[in-house]
Amino acid sequence: MDILTRDEITRRGLLAGTGALVVSFSVVRAFAQDAPAAAPDKPKLPGSLDDDRYLDSWIRIDADGKITVFTGKAELGQGIRTPLIQVAAEELDVEPGDITLVTADTGRTPDEGFTAGSQSMQNSGTAIRNAAAQVREMLIAEAARRFSLPPEQLKAEKKAITGPDGKSATYGELVAGQFLHVEAQPKSKLKAPDMLRVIGRDVQRVDIPGKVTGGVAYVQDLKLEGMVHARVIRPPSYGATLKELDATPIEALPGVVSVIRDGNFLAVVADREWHAVKAMRALEKVAHWDEPATLPDQADLYTVLVGMEKEVGTVAESGAPAFPNGATYEATFTRPYHMHGSIGPSCGVAHLKQDGTIDVWSHTQGVFPDRTAIAQMIGLPEDKVRVIHMEGSGCYGHNGADDAAADAALIAMKIPGRPVRVQWMREQEHGWEPYGPGMVTKVRASLDASGKIDNWTYDLWSNSHGTRPGDAGSLLAGRTKADAVPLKLPKLSINPNGNGDRNADPLYAIPNRKILWHFLPDMPIRVSALRGLGAYANVFSIESTMDELAIAAKADPVEFRLRHLQDSRASDVVKMAAEKFGWGQGEVPQGHGRGFAFARYKNHAAYLALALEARIEPETGRVQVIRAVAAIDSGQAVNPDGIRNQTEGGILQSISWTLYEQVTFDRTRITSTDWSSYPILRFASVPESVEVHVIDRPGQPFLGTGEAAQGPTSAAVANAIRNATGKRLTDLPLSRSRVRQAAGLG
Repeated sequence: MDILTRDEITRRGLLAGTGALVVSFSVVRAFAQDAPAAAPDKPKLPGSLDDDRYLDSWIRIDADGKITVFTGKAELGQGIRTPLIQVAAEELDVEPGDITLVTADTGRTPDEGFTAGSQSMQNSGTAIRNAAAQVREMLIAEAARRFSLPPEQLKAEKKAITGPDGKSATYGELVAGQFLHVEAQPKSKLKAPDMLRVIGRDVQRVDIPGKVTGGVAYVQDLKLEGMVHARVIRPPSYGATLKELDATPIEALPGVVSVIRDGNFLAVVADREWHAVKAMRALEKVAHWDEPATLPDQADLYTVLVGMEKEVGTVAESGAPAFPNGATYEATFTRPYHMHGSIGPSCGVAHLKQDGTIDVWSHTQGVFPDRTAIAQMIGLPEDKVRVIHMEGSGCYGHNGADDAAADAALIAMKIPGRPVRVQWMREQEHGWEPYGPGMVTKVRASLDASGKIDNWTYDLWSNSHGTRPGDAGSLLAGRTKADAVPLKLPKLSINPNGNGDRNADPLYAIPNRKILWHFLPDMPIRVSALRGLGAYANVFSIESTMDELAIAAKADPVEFRLRHLQDSRASDVVKMAAEKFGWGQGEVPQGHGRGFAFARYKNHAAYLALALEARIEPETGRVQVIRAVAAIDSGQAVNPDGIRNQTEGGILQSISWTLYEQVTFDRTRITSTDWSSYPILRFASVPESVEVHVIDRPGQPFLGTGEAAQGPTSAAVANAIRNATGKRLTDLPLSRSRVRQAAGLG
């Protein structure tokens, strides 16, 4: 993790000190971000290259031939490190094992913002592939100059450039004595699809060995010399304020280093973790809080949400929706608050060093935005704060990772010279992480005489789904310390990626449609980004409605969808999922139902269709998904096995959300603070079979994978219940009690 100082980074210093082609971390990004902004007339570059335009932000080749690739994206368990290595290895004509990948680190890597929205391959993968291709051509050009041969007579292989006469020079030899800090070009000489040998190949994930062998895989495993352990004592509820505290007895407990109070921020620091836990429990007993009732009655939640509307935005509109003969189908759908439910509670480590700089290790989704927020919170310039990404044992979306890092940083400022490790407890993770927002949607749709949809209106009540770090107010520590920073409320923003409105506009051809977003800037419960944002609830609502319209049209659900699709790639995944499942074949057993659903994530990313079969137990109302078959088109498939992994995981998680999960609360507190009060899918309820079929599109852009399954799975489950019971359930989760009540079972 050695990093050169600004004074050490000069062309002469690099030439003399390394003898390497330093296509490495960006000097201007790593320090103060003072690079001149790209001129408005500069051509757009592929992927994230457009934001960090120099090749030396992405690739380093040392004189000994070692190749290092840099990405601003973070490994969150999605396996992204492996395909990023693959695209670099492909274009550099080396083996994946020849590549060392450095992930998000404000001191070493490009600033690629957040790892979110299934965009790592679209943004970083595209940038790295193009950078690698351009570096390869530069190496060939240098070898051609040395050999006095035309470049087209040379080829790259095994970390060397070879000529027809047997002349060869290794990458390390070619780069000796040179430093390349050049701007990337808009066009790259990428390999043709029929020349690929690494892209499109199943490659074992590089992040797995450390996780299954007990190695240092997660930030929770990090141990630094002189490290102390801290625990934070959270308020009992959102609106609570600390009134009385006598910490004297706790300060005298064995191993306690310090008790820290800063406004409503309360923590204990100890030499050992168990000492910190015991002191935390003791401190909880002597801390007295003023705790007003600030939460709504959960039974009235959706009425409350609808009443919180502040403005309305038009997401999409065409024609003039009208229902002269009434709607063929209309319904209101609801989604509760969902937890990330990270199996490993959040953790952060921070170290205030003697030079006044602070290093922070975090499983955050965005090291650069987190650095900005932490720097503001602790009152240091950004160039004095370095945030280094390490995986977390259970991390995706905006869970408690940034908050744990902020806790550690705030405590470290009061314990200079010693690394501070903050580990959250289970009840803290459940009770304080930012949840996926509750939502309400309303659909009205009608059919024409030919059985096609002619009118469609859709209203959704939701907030933005995003309060990620950017300033100190997004951090729990920033909002509870004495000079608290309030949370900045999000604003209505309708853009192609979507937020709460993600996937609210059906991909189907509907001549008259209007989609409105009833925007809620605030929420009664802490919320932020959860996998898929609004797409989960919106696709659930849309695809449930599509089945009802198919029934009204006396059409097969698959044929009805194909009737309304104009995108051939969308039709391809629908047809493949139906074919591989055996849709329409065989009798459906008594008490079983089959469901189908489709969506193109964000309407411009991955296509996914899913068919499944579920069994409903009449005695209990329990829904058991027996098997699921999905087809996905993620564009060019770099690692097909990784695409299958991500899709399988998305299907299982969405089944869990759909059948079991719901944050509960009373007028004062969150009450679902453990696994019994917030149940998730257990192994006994996992489908017997989950198949994922990948449609590869060589030469096509990467479309992302990770969140494509969330919405279609929820709707396919609901449609299977409808098929089995004849009843449509519109309120999530589709719990046993709701299934029993709706279907009159038992």
